[in-house]
Amino acid sequence: MIGTVEVIIRTLTAFVLLICITHLLGKQTISKMTYHDYITSITLGSIAGNLTFNTSIHFRNYITALIIFSLFLFLATLVSLKNKKARAIFNGEPTVVIQDGKILEKNIEKLKVTMDSFNQALRRRDIFDIDEVEFAIFEPDGHLSILKKPIYRFVTREDLGISSPSQSDFPIEIIMDGQFIYKNLTQNHLTKEGIVTEIEQRGLNLSDVSYCVRGTNGQLYFDLYKDQINSPVDIES
Repeated sequence: MIGTVEVIIRTLTAFVLLICITHLLGKQTISKMTYHDYITSITLGSIAGNLTFNTSIHFRNYITALIIFSLFLFLATLVSLKNKKARAIFNGEPTVVIQDGKILEKNIEKLKVTMDSFNQALRRRDIFDIDEVEFAIFEPDGHLSILKKPIYRFVTREDLGISSPSQSDFPIEIIMDGQFIYKNLTQNHLTKEGIVTEIEQRGLNLSDVSYCVRGTNGQLYFDLYKDQINSPVDIES
């Protein structure tokens, strides 16, 4: 029984520590990973995993290891922010693999990427004809960035000479799960009374609203708990 309680305490401790460490290291750690982030995730996961069930090693040794490793990673991140060479070492550098529509085979070989994998990465970017590509770059996180040749790029409003608003409003969530998000109301100079008035003008009650957001066009969108859809396309079982 004592062993079970110890495992529970260790597991909760590992979870809390990982949450704190993730906040310390920043959102990049949970995005697509660079060299630095890959090593971080594996090592922290290994230490935390052992902390939960390997009771033969003293609890404080794991805590010490987690703290020291996290501090090292935090310092490495700070150094990377200030120094380009350190950033290249910790995070890697982007590699051009297509230039002026021509594949750079030597760069692909250095990346240890096969042509099959390269073609698969292109298809994921909706590129089925390499002839459409002007530049392609493998980013440090493994993501493939594509610049198409001008003839294959999407037409914009500017290309067509169509006027458009100089800027759009940022979408603001006002109600979520039936509850007002008062911070968003205050920061955007909105009032609860004004939103309630809008709801009533639509013939609704506040209790009917599940979600409300002010969209990029400045208009309010309301989603109700009862959608009144007679034939849903999909229902989760």
